[in-house]
Amino acid sequence: MRTLIILMLLAVLVMAATCYESYESMESHEYLNPFINRRRANGFIQAGMRPGAISQERIRERSKMPQERQREICEDYYPCELYAFHHGYAAAYRHYFGTRR
Repeated sequence: MRTLIILMLLAVLVMAATCYESYESMESHEYLNPFINRRRANGFIQAGMRPGAISQERIRERSKMPQERQREICEDYYPCELYAFHHGYAAAYRHYFGTRR
């Protein structure tokens, strides 16, 4: 009987040592939301190694269509993005940002 109790305590200790989830593994924001913002995702990727690649990227950013800029603005604001899923991005942009100029 005594050996059974000792074996049970040893099994509980082994299980506690191997199944313990530390605070360090939970402090990362990736635990709750593994995806990052679209703008932050592009922050660490370089446009290219060619000398004019960065300037070409800036030209492409300035020449975006207004609808594409509005969609990007709406995607960055969570309530607008939720509204867009039901009513479309044009209606969501008008709803949240239409009166601002």
